Amino acid sequence: MTLPLPTICDMSHSSVRILLDVLKPLPLRTRVRILKKLMPTAMPDDVELICSTWEIWARADQLPPEPLKPIWLVLGGRGAGKTRTGAEWVKGMALGHPPFADAPTERIALVGETQAQVRDVMIEGVSGLLSIHTRWERPIWQPSLRRLQWTTGAIAQVFTAEDPEALRGPQFGAAWSDELAKWPNLGECWDMLQFGLRLGDNPRQVVTTTPRPLPLVKRLLAEPYVAVSRARTQDNRYNLAAEFVRMVTQAYGGTRLGRQELDGEIVEESPDALWTRAMIEAARERETPALARIAVAVDPPATSSQRADRCGLVVAGVDHGGIGHVLEDATLAGARPQEWAERAVALYRRHEADALVVEVNQGGEMVESIIREVDVGVPVVSVRATRGKYLRAEPVAALYAQGRVRHAGAFPALEDEMCAFGPRGLETGRSPDRLDALVWALTHLMLAPKARPRVRGM
Repeated sequence: MTLPLPTICDMSHSSVRILLDVLKPLPLRTRVRILKKLMPTAMPDDVELICSTWEIWARADQLPPEPLKPIWLVLGGRGAGKTRTGAEWVKGMALGHPPFADAPTERIALVGETQAQVRDVMIEGVSGLLSIHTRWERPIWQPSLRRLQWTTGAIAQVFTAEDPEALRGPQFGAAWSDELAKWPNLGECWDMLQFGLRLGDNPRQVVTTTPRPLPLVKRLLAEPYVAVSRARTQDNRYNLAAEFVRMVTQAYGGTRLGRQELDGEIVEESPDALWTRAMIEAARERETPALARIAVAVDPPATSSQRADRCGLVVAGVDHGGIGHVLEDATLAGARPQEWAERAVALYRRHEADALVVEVNQGGEMVESIIREVDVGVPVVSVRATRGKYLRAEPVAALYAQGRVRHAGAFPALEDEMCAFGPRGLETGRSPDRLDALVWALTHLMLAPKARPRVRGM
């Protein structure tokens, strides 16, 4: 239903504010469509008010989660809107605007990696504090004093992670910490900031950062008093150059660097794991050559329960030069025997594979018979584990170290298991189903005694 709306030039300033309150709960596209109809006739001050009302334009992840908690941790990729989120939070705290605060916060700390980063990004940047206010609300920036001052009496002081000692003494009711994962003196600076947050009834802080697997970041994620928001670069694509989004997604999508810098994920690596992120990134290939043999490996779950472990399904091949190529990770979670058997046979057909390699420790002949029920003509190679998972995986990891395995694309879930798998298994205690299937596939193709491969793609 289309509602007849007055143009903004027919409305009083107070009516414009009422309109903004009406627009806030509507979907973003609806808000934009309505405002486009109103904006051409708007008075300059009303245009400025509309453009600076953050609740209209913000995504859900850019507004403080309810209920409000002492720390709001905003994890995001490059260009995901983290700086704007932090600046709008400080603006709301300084002016006492809901949902940020009910009254102005008098003392605020702005903490960044360096003095230049605080000035150029947090304060004077395109999404910084000076650019997001209306003319009548904009704070005065006093560079020599390293502070911003609002007409409400709120003052924001600048600090850097290069000088943690500067945080001794001052006290605050709020703080914005930007790019925390890049801070030098991270632990000391963070601790000094926490001791200074002691003004008011409920001191609060926002942390905006592209994540890294640092102890402090992981600790914050686990704390009950920390609210967490996440955003990807792709989520902010309408405010970014289309060519930039296309280029970085094509070049880095799914890689370790892309998952961290574009998707805002914490990409972990166990110190005693058989594989490293660097090893896997070095194995990345853009084009897969003709392959001599292809195998689909199946690591079935121990039970048919919906709550059982995943069924590992990995497709790999070997080329005519003896180099292995991982082609697909199609692992299924919570699948019943008929479902994973159908998926395995479909992979076999689509990749024109030579064999289905199936671990039979758990189900024995039953595993083979399930596959035969789906397609009796599929050649099944049964393998049985006689050694532990770590011992089976070591020779395959050695192939990677020797540069003899390539990844035809990015397989984030599989690669996470590889880089988290050590002598004690996965830290989560789960079964490494994807990794098991990978090991079986590459062992069959590259390490087990085999007949002369038939020629493919010639």
